[in-house]
Amino acid sequence: MKREPSGRQQSRERHFLVKRRMTLNTAATLSPDPAPLPDSEQLRGIARRYPGRWLQGYARGKLRSDPVYAAAAAEISAHPAPVLDVGCGIGLLVHYLRASNCRVPYLGLDVDERKIRSARYAMPSLAGPRFEIGSCEALMPWQGHVVILDVLHYLDARVQNNLLLAAATRVAPGAALIIRTVLRDRSWRFAVTRAEEFFIHYSRWIPGGVRDYPSLETLHAALADSGLVIETTPLHDHTPFNSYLLVARREPAPAAT
Repeated sequence: MKREPSGRQQSRERHFLVKRRMTLNTAATLSPDPAPLPDSEQLRGIARRYPGRWLQGYARGKLRSDPVYAAAAAEISAHPAPVLDVGCGIGLLVHYLRASNCRVPYLGLDVDERKIRSARYAMPSLAGPRFEIGSCEALMPWQGHVVILDVLHYLDARVQNNLLLAAATRVAPGAALIIRTVLRDRSWRFAVTRAEEFFIHYSRWIPGGVRDYPSLETLHAALADSGLVIETTPLHDHTPFNSYLLVARREPAPAAT
């Protein structure tokens, strides 16, 4: 008699099938020649550009362990266009893009003057990319990709909605709105993420702390009339955090006849 799989085995099988479907869907959206991943020496070299051992250690750890940089680089390299990085922090994304041979025009925007100073120190404006102090509530005119990584839950619901609407209008044909965010749900990962945010708040790395965790439904509702094609996938990788990647693409303009 064939033995029925246990609940744990069934859970593992479901996880494998979901992960495989996500891998296939993601691969289908990328170009035949995806961006080459930077090696360990390149990542260490990026970290050394920052002032002070603490920032260097932070940059090195983020670049080595956080899957969002490879995911964003793959999307941007597959459809090259200027990048507006809202809440850019110390500017790690543009360093990762350049190490991946993706040299598109880039503007980083952040409300934290300390982080912008560090970003400019690590990549002077003569190198091409620019970093500006500014609020996500007043985005400048833009056409290209818009990237919003780990920003939404530090904003209240009204500002989140306004930012998503403003960002969507700045996505050029063929480009995408790329969002990494924590999602509010009943998972253990969400509980772990909330605990992590408690310590981040008291470290004063993020001024103000968490305001409102969005749900998947609120994100999709905000972008429902944007004309963008939305794809959402978990971006947990080897971390315990409840992170998701939302990519909302605008269809390319019709080819001239």
